Amino acid sequence: MGSSAEIDLSIAESARRLAPVVWLIGKVQSGKTSIIRELAQTDEATIGSGFRACTKSARVFDFPTEAPIIRFLDTRGMGEVDYDPRDDIAFCEERAHLVVAVAKAMDPAQETMLETVRAAKRRHPDWPIVLVQTSLHEGYPAGQGHVLPYPFHASGNATAVPQRLMRALEYQRSLFAGVTTSCVAIDFTQLGDGLVPENYGREALIEALTDAAPTAVSAALGNLPDTRDAASLGRSDAHILGFALAAGASDALPVVGIAAVPAVQAAMLQRLAKLHKAHWDKRAYAEFAGALGAGALVRAASTFGLRQLVKLVPIYGQTVGAAAAAAASFATTYAIGKAARYYLTHRQYGIRSNEIASIYRSALHEAFRLANERRIGAQATGAGQ
Repeated sequence: MGSSAEIDLSIAESARRLAPVVWLIGKVQSGKTSIIRELAQTDEATIGSGFRACTKSARVFDFPTEAPIIRFLDTRGMGEVDYDPRDDIAFCEERAHLVVAVAKAMDPAQETMLETVRAAKRRHPDWPIVLVQTSLHEGYPAGQGHVLPYPFHASGNATAVPQRLMRALEYQRSLFAGVTTSCVAIDFTQLGDGLVPENYGREALIEALTDAAPTAVSAALGNLPDTRDAASLGRSDAHILGFALAAGASDALPVVGIAAVPAVQAAMLQRLAKLHKAHWDKRAYAEFAGALGAGALVRAASTFGLRQLVKLVPIYGQTVGAAAAAAASFATTYAIGKAARYYLTHRQYGIRSNEIASIYRSALHEAFRLANERRIGAQATGAGQ
C-alpha cells in the first residue's frame, strides 16, 4: 500500500468519492463559515486552513479531513460582476448534494445569488435548495437579545420578533419563492458577542437541511458532532462513517480491496484511539477481539476473501460482485468502528462490557440498511470507473 502518508491520502480520496457535497452560496461575510463551524463543531482557524481551491471561484472543506463524510463547497466570487456558476454546478453534478443559499437577513440586495440559484435549478430541478437567513441581531433594537423560545417555526411566537426584522425576512423569502425548498432563520455568534445562545437556531437549521436533503446528506448530517456530545463521541461517529465510506469505495475495484480495506480499518482504529486518548496494544486488540467474538471476526475475514475472488469473475464480478463487495466492506468497517468506539469508551473508565458483540451486530444491520438507502455499492462502482 506504500508509506503511511500515502495510505492516509488514499483513504481520504476514497472517502471523497462517496461524500456528498453541500454547496454554500452567499456573499462574503454572509455567515457561510459560521455554518460550517457550527455543523462540524470546529474553530474558524481550522476551517480556514482546511479549505482548498477546487474551481476558479470556489473552495472546498472536507470533514473530517482524514476520511470525509461531507464536503462543504464555498463560493467565493459571489457579488462579482463576472461570476459564472457553471464550474461550481459541474463540481456538484455527480454527487448527492444540497444547495444552501446564505443571506444576511437585513441585506435585500441578493440579485447575483438569486440568479445563481435559478441557474442551478434550471439545470437540476431536483436539487433541494434551502435559504438560510443569518445575522438576525442586526435587525434588533438596541440592547435587545434573541427572542426565546426560538420563534421561527410553525408553533413559534413570531409576534415577539421585531417588525423591522420580520419585514426583511419576508422580503428575502419572497425573492426566492418558487426556487427554494425551505427557509430557516439563524444567528451564529461568538462567545464574547453578548448574544445567548451563540448557536441560535442550530436545531432548526439541521432540521431544515435534513428534511430537504437526499439520503446521503441526511446521513452525514446525522453523524456530525453535536454540541451536547463529548468531543470524542461526537467526532467518533463522523470518523467511523468516513472510514466506512473509504472502505466501500476502495473495495469497488478488483484486487485493490485486498490491501486497501484492512488498511482503512486499521487507520480507523488508530484514529478512534487517538480521539479517546487511548492506544492499542496486543492486550487491547486481544481483549477487543475476544469481546467482539471470534466467530464474527472469522466470518468477516472469510467473507471478505470470498468477495475478492468474486470480483475477479469477468462481467458479473466487476458489476454485481463489486457492488456487493463495496456495500459489505462499508458495513463491516462501520460495525467494527461502532464496536471499537464502545469498547474504547468503557476502557477509558476501566469498565469491561459484555455488550460489544451485540453492538457490532446491531451496527452491521444499521450499516447494511444505510448502504442500501445510499446505494453504496452502486455509487462506489460508478466512482471507480
